[in-house]
Amino acid sequence: MISRRSLLEAAAVLTGARFTAPRWLVTPDEAKAQELNLSADLPEGARAEAVLDALPGKKPLIKLTYRPPNYETPVEYLRTDVTPNDAFFVRYHLSDIPDVDAKTWQLAIGGDGANGETRLGLDDLKQLPPTEVVAVCQCAGNRRGLMQPHVIGVEWGNGAMGCARWKGVRLKDLLDRVGLKRETVEIVLDGADSGASDKTPDFVKSIPLWKALDESTLVAYEMNGEPLPHWNGYPARIVVPGWTGTYWMKQVVSISAVSKPFDGFWMKSAYRIPRGKFPLIDRFISQETDVNTPITEIVVNSLITSLSAGQKIPLGSPVNVTGVAWDGGYGIARVDVSTDNGRTWNQAALGQDLGRFSFRSFIYSVTPAARGPLVVTARATNKAGSTQTTDLIFNPPGYHNNVEQRIAIDIV
Repeated sequence: MISRRSLLEAAAVLTGARFTAPRWLVTPDEAKAQELNLSADLPEGARAEAVLDALPGKKPLIKLTYRPPNYETPVEYLRTDVTPNDAFFVRYHLSDIPDVDAKTWQLAIGGDGANGETRLGLDDLKQLPPTEVVAVCQCAGNRRGLMQPHVIGVEWGNGAMGCARWKGVRLKDLLDRVGLKRETVEIVLDGADSGASDKTPDFVKSIPLWKALDESTLVAYEMNGEPLPHWNGYPARIVVPGWTGTYWMKQVVSISAVSKPFDGFWMKSAYRIPRGKFPLIDRFISQETDVNTPITEIVVNSLITSLSAGQKIPLGSPVNVTGVAWDGGYGIARVDVSTDNGRTWNQAALGQDLGRFSFRSFIYSVTPAARGPLVVTARATNKAGSTQTTDLIFNPPGYHNNVEQRIAIDIV
């Protein structure tokens, strides 16, 4: 259909001008996408359905689904090394999320791979030696909605992640209380949430024994110096720094040592990636098959938080490119920024280091010498030598999207 917009776009092409839609041509969906800073790469349906909505105790977040709740953190709350609790993203697989009473909540620890069993309440946990870690929690499907071609799943943009200071008890200290048999291979984790139907597979995960015994793996009861928010796992959750959020069990009620690989739905059928497709170091060998393997560590990535697509900056003003970088716990070595669509690169300055699992802020400033379009690109490299990819590593579940971010702005 010929429209006023299409005629203006065609005229811009013929004259070599850059087309910018006047306000009277911007549709309501386009206006909303601009307000929410939604990427044009998201599926049209996701852009149309996304709205700002506030869950109890949360700031308005980008609602993608309500049952179960999946809410994305807007980019403006990701401009600091630590993400505020009330702006932290929300990710659930099951729709029945109980309001847990901390006074009656108990954590059961045992299993056939344990020499004994015990139950601990929240006050019991707080009597044990505490530890803290600053770590990124990121959904495995972060940026799924930006993949081309699009794949099935929650169509996350850039905000299915956050970084917090987690305080709790080492998981290994709890396992020491029951003792482990030599046959133990995995630790199984279960939470209090459940599905709308008894036919819905319970969300139960496992981690390899060696990861459970890592000094940084916690049962956390505090987040940024406060009790965990309800939507982020109150009263206690598993924290697995460096690994994707699928293992960070919220409202944890059961920890079981097992002598055989756990074969629940969310392990054997979900959250799996093709073997050998990603440059990963951490492996979950007891769960691997000939063709696929469980997703484990977070791949190196970065996010520009100071600019948005189509933003206009006056000629002579500096373009400050700021953002955060993160990875699976090897630490960020450098972030490079390009302002000519990837032809040349300049090293950005890194901010404070809160630990190898945390966000690492970066900044690079340039003052363009001419008017016109400018494509800004960021690329992070970690201390293990891995760098963000230029081209998408496609996989059907839509995991590990760490393509270099490109933002086109206008110098006017």
